[in-house]
Amino acid sequence: MIGELLPQTVVTVEAYGDEGADAPLYPEEETLIRRAVPKRRREFTAVRSCARRAMEKLGVPPRAVLPGERGAPVWPEGLTGSMTHCQGYCAAALVRAGDLASVGIDAELHGPLPEGVLPAVALPQEATRIAALAGELPAVHWDRLLFSAKEAVYKAWFPLTGKWLDFEEAHIDLFPDYGEDTRGGFRATLLVPGPLVGGRRIGHFTGRWAADDGLIVTAIAVPHG
Repeated sequence: MIGELLPQTVVTVEAYGDEGADAPLYPEEETLIRRAVPKRRREFTAVRSCARRAMEKLGVPPRAVLPGERGAPVWPEGLTGSMTHCQGYCAAALVRAGDLASVGIDAELHGPLPEGVLPAVALPQEATRIAALAGELPAVHWDRLLFSAKEAVYKAWFPLTGKWLDFEEAHIDLFPDYGEDTRGGFRATLLVPGPLVGGRRIGHFTGRWAADDGLIVTAIAVPHG
């Protein structure tokens, strides 16, 4: 699903169910996860299996993927990418750093957000917009899609800035594709000074989304130019 949302220069690998959950870990990864509960261990292992398969597709020797600052994955030199996992699904997206400045992906189970979460993540204008979309296209849980888009924005933002980005610091405008109700795009307007990319400060990200097979996935590719 995520591969359809990103440029062809990006390599994506996805896994469903327990695929990759018993893959071997590097010693330094094993140290990090030694005391984790089984669910956390399965997710940690499976998504890293996806990442290593993506490295191989790019012709890069597989290596450990360790969390860096604020938990962001540390990629081999010359690569940038993103990982995501939710119940029954995980994915990794990798690209050569010369082809894109940053990538952010997110996956969520396709269902409504728990009660009380939406006010914590949505700006008033966003809440109004997704209420209208829910009336027009009820097949999509727009509140969950908004949450996922904001997660993808943060994952694209952090490698470029090394800074935290709160939910209220980006305004998301979601829209379906013409004639579609399970595919579309979004624009994230940054409400704080944006990152410098190619010597130019950017004020927004653009992304794509899809809802299918019980999942919502979102993806952002940030070009250099």
